[in-house]
Amino acid sequence: MNKTMKHYGAALLAMFFWSFSFVWFKIAYKAYEPMTVVLFRLTLAAAIILIFSKVTGKLEKLRKGDLGWMLLLSFFEPFMYFMGESFGLKYISSTVAAVVISTIPLFTALAAWYFYKEKLTRTNFAGLLISFAGVTLVVFDTAYGLSASPLGLALEFVAVLSTIGYAVVLKRMAARYNAYTIISYQNLLGVLMFLPFWLIFESSVTMQTPFNAEAFLAILKLAVFASILGFIFFTYSIRHLGINRSNMFVNLIPVFVAIFSFLILDERINMQKAAGILIVITGLFLAGMKRSSLMFPFKRSGVTIIQKKRHPD
Repeated sequence: MNKTMKHYGAALLAMFFWSFSFVWFKIAYKAYEPMTVVLFRLTLAAAIILIFSKVTGKLEKLRKGDLGWMLLLSFFEPFMYFMGESFGLKYISSTVAAVVISTIPLFTALAAWYFYKEKLTRTNFAGLLISFAGVTLVVFDTAYGLSASPLGLALEFVAVLSTIGYAVVLKRMAARYNAYTIISYQNLLGVLMFLPFWLIFESSVTMQTPFNAEAFLAILKLAVFASILGFIFFTYSIRHLGINRSNMFVNLIPVFVAIFSFLILDERINMQKAAGILIVITGLFLAGMKRSSLMFPFKRSGVTIIQKKRHPD
């Protein structure tokens, strides 16, 4: 039971740090452009985790044939995810974007079934749907009318698909490397992928921007808590819980954002949002219930699936 709580706690902490990043992004954007924020964040994160991993002896050497997988991992996230999310928010509101992002667990369930034969009971799947319904209550106002740019929605779904691709590849890599190695290479390769685009589109503007201590501190927090600790906890969760159960916590992000807005930005949580939060928690409880060995008779160890015989009726 204690180990199970640690696994779920790791996923919860990852979502907590990623949710808080919305506040830090808002502060950083007061002084710097989006791609600059991402590049500075990844550069700081790569330097910190690489030095720490090297000094502590946690940095593992990539095995033959795994460089391609690591490049693919970094391509999905941080590169494509941040590209989709950052530019998508130029065309649609953060409210609509949050709803799109909250569909990740539903699409991930299909990806996990296809690639790793992870299955969900009807109760698990119903829990995901209930949780998503709760998210819509949290992020939508009763007076809010949906009018979103198709381009903006398409870009946000790029972020969704990137997260799913990331989780699928991460499942493979987490069985072969520790979290520190994965995060070190992921951030370093992410920097190399973003650098050409930053040089072309934002470098001249950034060079003319005076140093802003508050914005830089926000970027440093993004690097340490979101790009390092958040991904370390999520990698740990993926390794022990699998893709489905780890990604179901994504639905907590808009809930955390609503709570942070109440505590930090002094925004009110009305009855609708409070009800949505309770529904999300209920859905996550159902989604996290253990699978029935009778309905889904297999056991996972790493990425290996061992088929068992079905019990007679």
